[in-house]
Amino acid sequence: MAHRPATRADRAAGDGAATGSTPVAIPDRLNGWLGSLLALLAGASLVLAFAPFEFWPAAILAPAVLFGLIRRCTPGRSFRLGWWFGLGQFGLGVSWVYESFTLFGGIVAPLAVLVTSLFVMGLAFYPAVSAWLAVRVTRRGQWPARAAAFAASWVLIEALRAWLFGGFPWLNLGISQVDGPLVGWLPIVGEYGVSAILLVLAVAVWRVVSRLGSHGPDWRRWVGPVALISAVLLASLPLQRAEWSQPNGSPLTVGLVQGNIAQMQKFDPAFFQRTLSIYRDLTASLPAVDLIVWPETAIPRVIGDLPDLRAELDALANDRDATLLAGTFTRDAAGRYYNALLGFPESAGEYRKRHLVPFGEYFPLRGLIERMPWLFEVPMSDLSPGPSDQAPLRVDGVMLGASICFEADFSRDIRATIPTADVLVTVSNDSWFGDSFSPHQHLQMARARAIEFQRPLARATNTGISAIIDTNGRVREILGTGEQGVLTAELQPRRGNTPLALTGAWPVLGLMLLVLAVAGWRSRVMSRPG
Repeated sequence: MAHRPATRADRAAGDGAATGSTPVAIPDRLNGWLGSLLALLAGASLVLAFAPFEFWPAAILAPAVLFGLIRRCTPGRSFRLGWWFGLGQFGLGVSWVYESFTLFGGIVAPLAVLVTSLFVMGLAFYPAVSAWLAVRVTRRGQWPARAAAFAASWVLIEALRAWLFGGFPWLNLGISQVDGPLVGWLPIVGEYGVSAILLVLAVAVWRVVSRLGSHGPDWRRWVGPVALISAVLLASLPLQRAEWSQPNGSPLTVGLVQGNIAQMQKFDPAFFQRTLSIYRDLTASLPAVDLIVWPETAIPRVIGDLPDLRAELDALANDRDATLLAGTFTRDAAGRYYNALLGFPESAGEYRKRHLVPFGEYFPLRGLIERMPWLFEVPMSDLSPGPSDQAPLRVDGVMLGASICFEADFSRDIRATIPTADVLVTVSNDSWFGDSFSPHQHLQMARARAIEFQRPLARATNTGISAIIDTNGRVREILGTGEQGVLTAELQPRRGNTPLALTGAWPVLGLMLLVLAVAGWRSRVMSRPG
């Protein structure tokens, strides 16, 4: 029988056996359905790292399980394991889309199940491609190269998911650290950098656990990974107290109004006057404040068609000696419609939403959809994106970084308002998703934006969760889902750039590309004969 020449990778793989401390081999049965089930459960457990659960260790443990499963697999098997992991992650984590399809999209339940399932299965391809890529580029390499490729490919595919088809950044790993020990890294390297750190810790945890059941365990083999975990956690402690921005001027008093208008009533013309009455009454209950914020589409009509209402709101703002920001729809001279945050009086300015939700606010495949009007109906679903160079909203000389709903999920969208913005204001209409995981996850992402750019953030929503968030991401005041009321707080405007504000995500993503390339090159070198 002919034998292939021994490679450096073969000799390296035998080093552990020579010392009697080989890592525990994955049982053969895990290469079948049991491994797929374990990947599915690991993906589902990852959801525990995010709101409303906020059990941040899951962001380390779940990827550690996936790495252990794919470490010795073929690229094809790794793809399948990654897909099962993604089914668990998104099948549980974004199950709330079913509610928006059935309650508000007009889809019958069986069709909504199908659409939701297809959506989840499509999202599952991202972790599948990530797992495949990590194994494909290091097919003949040692575990360190595969570990590096695992972290790099995960982060790169995570970034791709936040960009492709308009982007869907839900359940990005780094967001879990809003309440975790790595929170101080967010202003420095952003969510993708924190994702990379978590994945390094996941591999280190796997390395420790894989040695526990080895024959003749050698504690010296644990020193490296344990030291790495300890060093990262210790280095993270002082970063939690780092100040990257400075107070700028006098505090701004803010009042947020949450009308709790049911989605089915919101766009019903018969309920329009009742909606306005609710917001007027709640606004009247506010104490004296500098800024009043009504949520996204609080006025669910084109404001240009309602000159009397506009005059009334201008008078309301003047009478209270305050600035009112209200979510509404606007139209330009060319007849284009916008989802906007409009200031009263007019001198406060207008912000037009730039990053629209595909199929919710515009249709990429409008010609196809128009042939299927029975499929679903979404109010005001033919909007235009606002220009990228909009002037900031102003309140008593304070610059506001405005965002509407979906935009607060994207670090790059909020970064576009920095360093001009002294305070961040975001409005949303989370009633699409009821009392599901979504409003909690959405709030968690808004908290990450406040941390990344060290600006206080005021978040007004239609049915919750409205909140006042400080520069450390702590929620100071909150109105939960299904509540009607107001919030008031004093926000300290801030100036200055965090490292992330200066660089964006590109340095981290460039480093991940380099790591992936080096891991692949190193694997090829180690697999050569001799």
